[in-house]
Amino acid sequence: MLFLTHLLAAALVGRWSRLAPLWLIVGAALPDLVDKPLAMAGVVDLYHTVGHSALVVPLAVAAAYTGRTGAALAVGWGSHLFLDALHIVINGRPGDALFLGWPLVTPPTPLAIPPGEFFVYYLWSPSFFLELLLWAVAVGIAVSDLRIRSAARRSGSDEQ
Repeated sequence: MLFLTHLLAAALVGRWSRLAPLWLIVGAALPDLVDKPLAMAGVVDLYHTVGHSALVVPLAVAAAYTGRTGAALAVGWGSHLFLDALHIVINGRPGDALFLGWPLVTPPTPLAIPPGEFFVYYLWSPSFFLELLLWAVAVGIAVSDLRIRSAARRSGSDEQ
């Protein structure tokens, strides 16, 4: 999934949970903020490694037990991994979901292309349309919220 969609998904989780949206968003950003620079610097060969590994789950669980901030970070991080795995499976490459087991296992045919090239590759894929749907839902929610606030302001000013 695209980076901004991970952030949007975390914000939506924050809307429907009692977790802090800011920390959910930070948690959702972490996998890419860790892995993309490592791959671009040539430290690792793939763009899904350390930050995208399910082997980090014990750290996420430990963070979740530190309080609401840690829980939000862990849930945001988990949402990123879930969405990336979903995106890979929907696009017909279920074997590439093995990135979750890095470094113990690696996908048989991973996409080792930089983020910019990935965007062009990704356009018109099945999960691209899933992302469009997610963004459409978010826009619908935002428009609905604006209408509700506007109506509340109008009714409040009518009473004065």
